[in-house]
Amino acid sequence: MTVTHDIGASTSSSEHTVAAAGGESAAEPAVESAVVLAGVRKRYGDVQAVDGISLTIRRGEFFGILGPNGAGKTTLIEIVEGLRQADAGTIQVLGMSPWPRNVALLPRLGLQTQKSAFFARLTAREHLETVAALYGLPATAAGPALELVGLTGQADKRVGELSGGQRQRLAIAGALIHEPELVFLDEPTAALDTQARRDLWQVLRSLKAQGRTIIYTTHHLDEAEALCDRVAIVVAGSVIALDTPHRLVGAARVPTRVMVPVGRISIAQAEALPGVGRVTVEGGSVVLETTTAGATLAAVGELIGLDEVQTRTATLEDVYLELTGSETH
Repeated sequence: MTVTHDIGASTSSSEHTVAAAGGESAAEPAVESAVVLAGVRKRYGDVQAVDGISLTIRRGEFFGILGPNGAGKTTLIEIVEGLRQADAGTIQVLGMSPWPRNVALLPRLGLQTQKSAFFARLTAREHLETVAALYGLPATAAGPALELVGLTGQADKRVGELSGGQRQRLAIAGALIHEPELVFLDEPTAALDTQARRDLWQVLRSLKAQGRTIIYTTHHLDEAEALCDRVAIVVAGSVIALDTPHRLVGAARVPTRVMVPVGRISIAQAEALPGVGRVTVEGGSVVLETTTAGATLAAVGELIGLDEVQTRTATLEDVYLELTGSETH
């Protein structure tokens, strides 16, 4: 696990460097880099919203930024987007500085926010035709964008009549209609049901397959684990962990949970098994927490057999909770 920035670090001028996966210096610009941040800081009164963050996001990378509310994620992303000026540090986006507001970057960026603006009296198709015109694109660009996010059937429905999830998908279509190189997605699956979320995952995977760079925030940790190449976990304005989900989970000190149906094993029997650190009863299961899953499972098998026995290994959510001590919202 790449742990960076002591949460209790001061706001002195010393810069902390976040090491990217593979040992690359994250503050070191490279041809393959889409975004390079070095020593970026932003303060609002007594609050240090961004505290010396340095990292690199590679071209074609699906990069997640995770953290509790108030961690500084939104401020950091707005600085990268060119919507906010940093107090200190350097920012390069697609080889250019986004501030002062860089109009040359705008056609190369796609932005979807949780509070996206809509032309509510227009139909979904008309809304996207209007967005397309802002980028100098023909009205015919609306059709493929609607299809991409699964809204072809709602093309002639007024935006104000769409459900919250449908408007979310329309916002994503608007961010993608001009085929940007770098896409910012802020909670893109909020308000979507489970099936719609999974459908959108395929859309996002197809964007990555096209070589687009995606910077992504979400409160769904399972989503970040499934989609992101790397994630940065931000707490109190600092990046405290940066790596692939797989490596973060692999380095976690989170026990495996072995779940045995109640009645198959007593708490005393479970506590006596090798490797078991804690035993609880949850949801009709006796839950054995162990750091040596193989030995524990073998012992369970010898004692009662493994029929209906389930295991749950560590997830990115476990890592997140271990590092932040908080929920994702």
